[in-house]
This record gives sequence, C-alpha cells and structure tokens, in this order.
Amino acid sequence: MTSGGGIQIPSRLPLLLTHEGVLLPGSTVRFSVDSARNMHLVSQRLLKGTSLKSTIIGVIPNTRDPEHDTDDLPTLHKIGTAGIAVQVVGSNWPKPHYTLLITGLCRFRVSSLLKERPFVLAEVEQLDKLEQYTTPATEGITAGDGELGELSQKFYQAAVQLLGMLDMSVPVVAKFRRLLDSLPRETLPDVVASMIRTSNKEKLQVLDALSLEERFKKALPMLTRQIEGLKLLQKTRKTSPDNEKRVLSVRKGGVFPGRQFNLDEEDEDEDGDDTAVLERKVHGANMPEAALRVCLKELKRLKKMPQSMPEYALTRNYLDLMVELPWSKSTKDCLDIRAARTLLDNDHYAMDKLKRRVLEYLAVRQLKTSLKGPILCFVGPPGVGKTSVGRSIARTLGREFHRIALGGVCDQSDIRGHRRTYVGSMPGRIINGLKTVGVNNPVFLLDEVDKLGKSLQGDPAAALLEVLDPEQNHSFTDHYLNVAFDLSQVLFIATANTTATIPPALLDRMEVLQVPGYTQEEKVEIAHRHLIPNQLEQHGLTPQQLHIPQDTTQDIISRYTREAGVRSLERKIGAICRAVAVKVAESHRVPKTETLIPDDKTAPPEMPIVIDHIALKDILGPPLFEMEVSERFTLPGVALGLAWTPLGGEIMFVEASRMEGEGQLTLTGQLGDVMKESAHLAISWLRTNAKTYQLTNMVGAPDPLEGTDIHLHFPAGAVTKDGPSAGVTIVTCLASLFSGRLVRSDIAMTGEITLRGLVLPVGGIKDKVLAAYRAGVKCVILPKRNEKDLEELPANIRADLDFVTAGNLDEVLNAAFDGGFQRTASTRAPPQLTSKL
Repeated sequence: MTSGGGIQIPSRLPLLLTHEGVLLPGSTVRFSVDSARNMHLVSQRLLKGTSLKSTIIGVIPNTRDPEHDTDDLPTLHKIGTAGIAVQVVGSNWPKPHYTLLITGLCRFRVSSLLKERPFVLAEVEQLDKLEQYTTPATEGITAGDGELGELSQKFYQAAVQLLGMLDMSVPVVAKFRRLLDSLPRETLPDVVASMIRTSNKEKLQVLDALSLEERFKKALPMLTRQIEGLKLLQKTRKTSPDNEKRVLSVRKGGVFPGRQFNLDEEDEDEDGDDTAVLERKVHGANMPEAALRVCLKELKRLKKMPQSMPEYALTRNYLDLMVELPWSKSTKDCLDIRAARTLLDNDHYAMDKLKRRVLEYLAVRQLKTSLKGPILCFVGPPGVGKTSVGRSIARTLGREFHRIALGGVCDQSDIRGHRRTYVGSMPGRIINGLKTVGVNNPVFLLDEVDKLGKSLQGDPAAALLEVLDPEQNHSFTDHYLNVAFDLSQVLFIATANTTATIPPALLDRMEVLQVPGYTQEEKVEIAHRHLIPNQLEQHGLTPQQLHIPQDTTQDIISRYTREAGVRSLERKIGAICRAVAVKVAESHRVPKTETLIPDDKTAPPEMPIVIDHIALKDILGPPLFEMEVSERFTLPGVALGLAWTPLGGEIMFVEASRMEGEGQLTLTGQLGDVMKESAHLAISWLRTNAKTYQLTNMVGAPDPLEGTDIHLHFPAGAVTKDGPSAGVTIVTCLASLFSGRLVRSDIAMTGEITLRGLVLPVGGIKDKVLAAYRAGVKCVILPKRNEKDLEELPANIRADLDFVTAGNLDEVLNAAFDGGFQRTASTRAPPQLTSKL
C-alpha cells in the first residue's frame, strides 16, 4: 500500500461495473449489486478477503443501458474511482442482491484487462494522490498559484455563499460546513459535485477532468446554478428559517452514507401550489369550527414538513379525507306521500307495517324539517325482502343509499376507525360510507346486525351504540378523524334474522319492526308480480314464450319449497326458465324449409309453453314436501307442536313410548336445556294429576312412572331444538300415551307450562301459525295471553283456522282430544283464602 511517493492503491484491482450513480473521490455512495459478475466479485473478493487491501475495489461507471445488458463485457470507461467497501449487506428479496457502501479514494486509469470471468480484474494506474483526501489541509493551493489559485478561491467563496443561504441547524448542512473547512482546496470540486444536485452525466465530466484546473472549471457552474436556484426560490417564497429546512431533501448518494442535498426549486414550487390548493379546499369545505381548527393546524404542520417524511403522506391523506367529507352537503327529501305510497306498493307486496312506518316518517318530516333520523331494525326470516325494502325507502325519499354488511365483523375499528398513530390506519365504515355517498343524509343499511362477532380487538356491537343512538350520534367521533361528525340526519336501517343475538343495549336503541314470513297467497301474488317477470327478463324469455299458471305456482310453493321468504321459490322459477330456454333455443335452430312431423321430438313447442303439474315434475323432480300430518297420528303418544326458527315457523312432532323399567325418562332429538326442563315439568305435572285424569302405568297402577320407563323423542335429531314453547305439546303427548287415546290429527299447539298447570305466552305466533297453515292443520291451540298476536295474521288465515286460547292445561287437554279429556268427578275445589288484614 505504501511506497516512497505516499499511499498507493494496488496495481491490480477487481472492477465493479455500475449503472447507478458515479462515485467521485471523497464521497460515499450506496450501490445495489445484482449482475452475475458483480455478485461474484462481492462473494469471492469482499466476503472472503481478510486484509484491508481486499476491501479496495475499482468502480467503473457502465454507460450501457441496463435494459439491453448482455453477458458480454461492455467497452469499459477508461477512468474509474478506487474505493473502499465500508459495508456489505445481502438480501434475497425480491431477488438475490447485495448493497455496498463504498467510499471513493482516488482516480485510476485502466491499463489492461487481466481476466473477465468470474469478475473483471484489471491492471490500473493511480492518477491522484491519496493523502489529499485523507489528511487535513496544511498547505493547500495558495493565491499565488495564478489562475488555479483564483479558481479555487472563487469556488470556495461560492460554497460558503451556498452554506450561508442554508440553515446551519440541519445536520447535513453542518457536516458540509466542517468538510469545507477541513479538506484541502484541491479536493473541493469532487466533494461538492457529489453533494449538490447534479446529473450522472455532469458527475462523469468531473470524474474525467484529470487536471485540477479543469475540475474546478467543470464544478463551478454546477455550484453557481444551485445558488441561483436557491436565490430565486427565496425571492418567490420569502423563505423563513423554518422553511429553509425543507429546501434540503435526503437523497441517495453524498459525502456520507445516503445523504445528498436536493436544491431543486421546481419541486418546491409545485409543493407550494399543492398546499395552497389544499388550503383553499379546506376553507371551502364548509366544515364546523372545531374541524376547521384541526385542519388548519395540520396544514400548518404539513407546510413545515419535507415531502420525504413518512408523516407527510399521512397528514396529506388525512386532510384530503377531511375535505372530501360531506360536512354540509345534503340531498333534498322528496316529501310527496301519495307518490311514496305508490312507489312502495309497486316495489313490495304485503309488508304493511313497514310501509306505514316509512309514510309516518315522511309525514312528520313534511311538518317538521329538523327531524332526527330514526333507527329502524327490520327483524324477520331470510328472503322476505328486508334489504330490498331499505333500498326502496332510499328511492322513495330521493336519498343516496349505502349498504354496510356487518356479518362476521369482529373488530371495533371497523366501525370506529383506527387511530392515526398506527401504520395503515383508516377511518371506519361509517365515515367511509359518508365519503362514498358524498352527502350527510343518506339511508345507511346495516345488514345482518345480529351476526356481529366479538374478538380480542373489542366488541363492534358496543362501538355501534354511539352510532345508533339519536341522542348521541350528532357528535359521532371516529378514531381516525378525532373530530365530531353529525350523523343525526342519516336514516339508519338495521336488518336481523333474530333479536336473540343482538346485545340488549344495542336493541334498546332501535325501533324493532317484525317482518314475518309470507302466507301462501302472498307468495303467489309476489311470484306473479315480481319474481316471474324478473326471472323471465334474466333468462331472455318473454311472457309469449313461457306461462306459469297460478295453480302451478301454488304447487311449487306448497310441495317444492317450505320457507318463510321467497328465495327458494325464485330459484325454482329460475330452474323452470332455464329448462324452457333450452326448448326455445332448440326450436330456433330447426331450418324453416324442413317439413315437421307433429309428433317429432325435435319439433318446436307451441308458444307459449305452459307449465302444468306434469311439466313441473319433469323439470323439478318429485315433490320434496308432502302433507303428511294425519298419517303420523295412528298410535297414542304423538302430538304436533309449533316451533319458531330464524328461518320462519316449523311444525314439530313429539313422540313418546313406554316400556317396563325403573321409572327413568329418556330424551332424544338433540334438545337444549330449556326443552329438557319442559319435559321434566310435564312429567311432574302429569304424576301430580294422575288420579284426576285417571292416568295409569303399564299394569294399570295409579303412578304412571311406577315400573315404567318413558322415552320422549323429537324427530329430526340432526336439528338442534331449544326454546320455551314445547311444554304444552309434551304434556299432550304424554297424556295421550298414559291414557291410550289418540290426539286429534288436525290440531297443533304451542305454549309453555308451569308446575301448577298454567299456560304461559310465547313468541313468534305469526310465524308458527303460518307454519301450521302451510302444513294443512285445521286448529291451533295458543296461550290465552297470546290472543292479541292473532291480529297480525291475514284475515283469510284467521277465517280458515280454528283457534283455541287456553289459560291452563285442563283447557289444552280438552281441546286436543276428541270429546274432551275425562276428569274424575271427585276433584276438590281449591280452598278459598281469606285476608288476615
């Protein structure tokens, strides 16, 4: 390394060919290495070497376009910079590469190539003295050196002038100042050219300038250009000391790792205009005072921040969102009640309660303009049109509509947003929805509010409490915005299949409107008004090609679908349309010239194709559901109960049998705890009243359980059953078993019991009665306190069914058996109680 003339670089140097940047003596630059030759150089020379000498390599700028790089060695640039590898970092992503940090030592000229593979090795000749870059200035160029001295003085003064225009509190500038004072003058062109904003082409000119004088001449115009640019910038922007920091931008390259000045005035001007536009938007957004204060504060911070800071983008995004939110934009409500009623009737058949509520809202809105948006919750089985009613309401009011699906949401940040301190933070779904619709009084449909999850990230149902409270939501605060937003003009509609899974606090804030399942007549009406025309249109058919008569529709409803809504019905109609589409398409392909024999199978069918019972069986297969009720009642110990499920009402058989044993009760059919308790209650009541009703065990003894095992079974064992509405059915079933009499085959019942034999009210009466009606039942036994629920039923169903309302089990048993249920005459009247007061 050392010889008589001072420090020397090795005469044989491995060469690193680089596309990115030019290394000048005295500067430190990062290079990414991914070509085969350069990778070999790093792995075999830098990583395996042990001496300081092995870390010295030559850096040659590769002027060939990297896009068209081939395996052949390009013509090498004659001048390069010897450098010392300060740091080597390897990575495998996105492809294997190394990143080298190299500090330039001195120039060299390539004399001859020694080998090309696996990496380039060349014989080199050193052109600069190394000492000038490594030792402080003792004796530099003096003014007496003629033109060179004058040039160096001019250059030094220009560099000092540039420093004077920058803020010394910025570390980059302070470092520049120290370098200017400590390095000899002859090294200044290289060092300054590597620090200021210059193109690679200009740096290459400085590298190729071998004489010092030429080097000063090349670098001085670059320095002058930066000073002029900065002067212009200060003149246009009247730059304050705070803003001067923004003139510096950290870029790749520079005298110390990864730093370089960016004094490009164009970028700064663009940025200034951008911020001015944003400021105008903030003032024009018509936001409340509190939000405006926050925005102006953030804007002030944004102006002082360099664009390269990660926080710049965050603040910018925040301000953009604040500007886009509809703080005071709203749509005007269409308050024509007659037109609204017509529109709702055209869109939806039945659903009278829902329509009445919407018209009430419109009427009140007409009389008082500043009404808070109500929070309605439509609860009912799937497929009855809860979501589509929400859409219709928006259309009726002339408002924007936005649907938020809440099924499976288990993070409260989904509703309330993330705080801006987190990476990837964003506003919640409510604020996002408002931004999407662009008005502050849309109709928001919160779909499936009963299917919200709960997790470690908090409870979204609890986060909805603020949104869905008319007393609180005028100042809803999203974590991302951190400013109150007024939601009181939004009309919130929630939908759910059941209220059981909605937390009580959330349910309390909403006005629940039950949407029951449809009757058979309503389904026929809906099919002919909406479903069939809709399916015909979707399948490219016309009423002239396909006709489905009313009795066929009734057949599909009763024998192929058993549901509360109309989704299965729509799918079955779709299946018929597809089958007819095949026939129609086949008939189009028959050439017109051909004479067709009438009974030929390829003959086109006569239009329209009418779907009768035979065609129905042909297309949809054999019926899925049969009217099987009466066939099940051939033995004692069978009763028909009614159950409510989120999918609508269901009929439910209860079967009982007995055999000799030790008085054990066996329950099967996948029952929940409530049902099991009902069964134990029923057994206890029957044993208590065994003498009254003359119930006996298998050998005729007065205790029904003595020497007898009872097995109580609820068919459809795969379906979980639970709920307080089977007590009456179990008592009837066991009474039939113990008395040996058959229960009436056309009767169904529901109700819960107490140990004293009272019948308690239950829920879901309309759904249960509809299920009984669908199954062909003629009479329904209900608790007396449920009599009020019968008003919800359509008039035709009330006329077709007989209802027995029972207050105690005596009345239930009398109605359930033909000719009543016999009691013994010797029953004691309950003792009369007199008050002691």
